[in-house]
Amino acid sequence: MVPLLRLAGFAALYVLATYAGRLTVLDQTNLSLVWPAAGVLAVWFAGRPRSRWRWADPAALVAITVVVNLATGAHPLMAGFFAAANLVQAYALTWLLRRWLPTLWIPDGTTVRRMPELWRLLLAALLSSAAGTSVGAIGLWLVNGVHTLDSTAVWLARNTVSVVVVGIALPLLMRPRRLWTAWKNMGPSCRIEHLVVSTASVLGYLLVFGATDGLPVAFTLITLSVWAGVRLRTTYVVVHALAFGTFAILFTLDGTGPFAAIESHPLRALVAQLFVATIAVVGLVLALGRDERDALMARLRASEEEAVAQATTVTTIIDSMEEGLIVIDEEGRYRMANAAARRLIGVSSGTTRVAEPGFYGLSRADGSPLAAEDMPHRRILAGTFEPTDLLVRNSATPGGRMIHVNGSVLPNSREALLVFVDVTADRRHRDELTSFAGVVAHDLMNPLATIEGWSEVLAGEVDENNDFAVDSVTRIRRASERMRSLIDGLLAYTTARDAGLDPAPVDLDSIVRDIATGRLDHAASTGAPMPRFDLEDLTLVRADPVLTRQLLENLIGNAIKYTAPGVVPVIAIRAKVAGDGFVRISVSDNGIGIPQGQHEAIFQNFHRAHGDAGYLGTGLGLAICKRIVERHGGTITATTSDDGGSRMTFTLPVT
Repeated sequence: MVPLLRLAGFAALYVLATYAGRLTVLDQTNLSLVWPAAGVLAVWFAGRPRSRWRWADPAALVAITVVVNLATGAHPLMAGFFAAANLVQAYALTWLLRRWLPTLWIPDGTTVRRMPELWRLLLAALLSSAAGTSVGAIGLWLVNGVHTLDSTAVWLARNTVSVVVVGIALPLLMRPRRLWTAWKNMGPSCRIEHLVVSTASVLGYLLVFGATDGLPVAFTLITLSVWAGVRLRTTYVVVHALAFGTFAILFTLDGTGPFAAIESHPLRALVAQLFVATIAVVGLVLALGRDERDALMARLRASEEEAVAQATTVTTIIDSMEEGLIVIDEEGRYRMANAAARRLIGVSSGTTRVAEPGFYGLSRADGSPLAAEDMPHRRILAGTFEPTDLLVRNSATPGGRMIHVNGSVLPNSREALLVFVDVTADRRHRDELTSFAGVVAHDLMNPLATIEGWSEVLAGEVDENNDFAVDSVTRIRRASERMRSLIDGLLAYTTARDAGLDPAPVDLDSIVRDIATGRLDHAASTGAPMPRFDLEDLTLVRADPVLTRQLLENLIGNAIKYTAPGVVPVIAIRAKVAGDGFVRISVSDNGIGIPQGQHEAIFQNFHRAHGDAGYLGTGLGLAICKRIVERHGGTITATTSDDGGSRMTFTLPVT
């Protein structure tokens, strides 16, 4: 139903526009001075939706053109050529607009809003009008026996102007509610200015076209279009060009105004059309240029406000950080220093350049002097920096403060970014932990060593025929071994859980081969089966070297320990960069494997998957491994290997 209503509406408009155009026939050539039907035709065909009634549009076009031309005295053959010319122009314009302005005039589409769109519309109107003009010129020549270049120029100009002016104005006039809403939303001063321009335009056009006796002063009216284009809404500029362009054409047809003095009908029509095109294009160029400038300024203001908001947020976050953050350029100038950095190393708010290490009381972690060339920002810019601890002693920190310094070069610049972390408490805690471990080792291991020593003496003194005595001594020795293993495991777990991390580049290949050599030596000294290691060149990771070695010692030791009797242990170790900032390392064996359903439970404290199988242990080894990996931000999982044994896979940060 809607396509038929649309067809009926545009058909009615086209009838009126065609009839109005036919009323402006200049002479016996049957050539009209204006042709508003071209603009109606443009919106009609270029904006029609896809439907099964699309065939009715060209049929209605041809019928209306022929009937109106015949009714207004046109030759039947000429009426047919006029219909063919309009049909060719309609399809040519539709084809061009679908490629250059696909959203123009379609339902819920847009009108011309930017300068490039206006130029594309002008070019499409000119080319499509040229296509229709060629057909019409042939018709005029066949019917009248002669056709001049003047007539061709008039045809081309009037159709091009009509497509641009009427084509832009018609969709706006078809939505009067939007025009009324725009008028209501204007401020009082803006409404007054619209009324002033309208009044001035009416008086100006009446004066130029009604009271100048053909004087060539029409160019002065362009100032009104300039005024409208610079100051007023684009919608008003379009309606202004249509209304006062029609005003100029009507006066010219009535024989008054500056163009009526031109004796040649084709030349008079051409000049009138060029005048309408000039006021329309000048006004639209200025209005669209102003709209683009306003839109650009609005985007710039929005971007500026967003940038200011983001900068404020970033500044607030940086200033609220507990970590000190400093940016230093290659000239040694401070580009940024947050409050924590000033507090940690004593950078005053007025300081602009980096001073010597002694100014801040900086020294190495062991208290030795720090040379100027070893300042962190210089090593970062030189590409030789490794994260390090520095000691700060100055008037603000008389007791001294240990800070951990990390940093990098900012992308696309020659500026060093330094991050300071106060690790005084952590380093003190680590020292206390080390002292505690020493106390435990001394206070517990000494009595344990005494028990083990006297049990050895007792074993040598016991009568071998006294089974009870031999069994009792054996139980004492096993209990002391379990106690030693438990103490070692607890110390290792405490270290893995609480000791401070000191990340550095770690060569996995070197550590694994060293551990493997130790295991081979141990097997040779005890007469156990010699394990076989399947190793590839392993990569570097960024981790704590001590904890990384402890992690691999536990996993390789488990792989050897949990092997069936009489079976030669085979351990395969692989490492691959995962692409997410981590290295994925796997330790596979041919051992007895992990019981079904315990692949996650084995990482819990004191869990023993093979407690009844005669394998000694505390159940802390894999818990220690999990803690070490998680403290480095990685993960560890257990699966079944291809040989039926176990495969431990864990991740550590890539260097």
